[in-house]
Amino acid sequence: MNNPHSHHYRHLEQARAQVIELLSRQAVERALVARAENRNRDVVAQLVARQQQTALAQRLAGFHPADIAFVLESLAPAARDLAWALVAPQQRGAVLLEASTAVRRALVLAMPSEAVADVLRPLASDDIADLVSSLPDAARQAVLARLDEPEQVEVRSVLSFPPGSVGAAMDLDFIAVREDAALEAVHRLLRRSKSLPPHTNELLVVDRANRLRGYLRLQRLLFGDPEARVADEMSRDPIFFYTDDSMREAVSAFEKYDLVSAPVVNLQEQVVGRITVDAVVDEINARAQTESLRQVGLSEADEDLFAPLRGAVQRRWPWLAINLCTAFVASRVIDAFAPIIAALVALAALMPIVASIGGNCGNQSAALVMRGLALNQLGAAQLRRLLMRELSIAALNGALWGLVLGLATLLLYRNLDLALVIAAALTLNMLVAALIGVCAPAVLHRFGRDPVLGSSIVLTATTDSMGFLIFLGLAAMFLV
Repeated sequence: MNNPHSHHYRHLEQARAQVIELLSRQAVERALVARAENRNRDVVAQLVARQQQTALAQRLAGFHPADIAFVLESLAPAARDLAWALVAPQQRGAVLLEASTAVRRALVLAMPSEAVADVLRPLASDDIADLVSSLPDAARQAVLARLDEPEQVEVRSVLSFPPGSVGAAMDLDFIAVREDAALEAVHRLLRRSKSLPPHTNELLVVDRANRLRGYLRLQRLLFGDPEARVADEMSRDPIFFYTDDSMREAVSAFEKYDLVSAPVVNLQEQVVGRITVDAVVDEINARAQTESLRQVGLSEADEDLFAPLRGAVQRRWPWLAINLCTAFVASRVIDAFAPIIAALVALAALMPIVASIGGNCGNQSAALVMRGLALNQLGAAQLRRLLMRELSIAALNGALWGLVLGLATLLLYRNLDLALVIAAALTLNMLVAALIGVCAPAVLHRFGRDPVLGSSIVLTATTDSMGFLIFLGLAAMFLV
């Protein structure tokens, strides 16, 4: 059976390879023309350059905007600029929407504000807000000043909401009808509109003050009695969001209720927009990418594989310094037991096993806690129950795998006391790891810190240092 995802990725790889080949061919041909001893060299160079640009532009024109974004992200800055210059103007806005924040920012900042405004003008207001929100304030204001006044008002309205809120991600394009209207009147309204906003599976129902009253499914609209009123066919229990609700809440609701879209209201419950499934999917993807980077001390700026070295070094060195300090603490623990390790060399070979398995156990517990925090599932009572559950799991797994490791140690070293010590050390370190795995992200979250980034550092330091301390401490008590 063919895997559609595998086929899609092969297609992307082929597209990237073709663009890189065309860019490489351009460079070679330009070099050959430059070396040619010919009075018509400039004319030849212009003809070659024009042919090269046409070939590359035609190739890019056949790509989906998401595929173009993928190709651009894979290119070094110089090649990326050449390829971007050949992207059709009508495609540029869609390509920027698909590109990573770092690459998008680099492309936009290299363009004059007039050119950026021309690229953004065909887009919806919420998409324009999404694009300009990643720009420095001066560049953002320069671009907004060149938009039409109605667009400026809508974009500034979306930008006024804090990042990560439903208001900042809502779609301003929706269709609302009155509850006292007849279905036939709604039919006429839709025929005049000639098209529906994307992801429209229901029409919002409002009163005279534009307050949300419910929703009318398209199925009820199509098959209901044309003489019936909207109030007779509508549902009165809509799932909706306030503009200042967090996107995390929206993600949870969309997953729980299988939503396609949902209305967004202000504090007076007047409809101001809607949140759609594509915005939720974007939020899920962005969160997953951000968390995967933060777990290793990186940021969104590192999404650009070819970002300047200086900035990358400055972003990474603090976390490397912290890891160096935690590793130094672990080394001091080992050094404190150096005479015992010298007396029983097998300890040096077995120490990494205890620390490694403890770290794995802690990461599993931490992942569950971070998911619970993200979904707002962990109150104080739930956290206590989860802690007891994780400690119980760690105790049972520690007893099982401690026994397995103890038997393996007994077979290798023929030393029953050593086998018992490492079995006990593994169990105790897994208990410590589970405790830290639950408590570290919860405490960091409680004090407003990033649990994804901080938990990894705390876990590494604890499972290494405590693993060595427990194992070598037991060895000092029972083996020497």
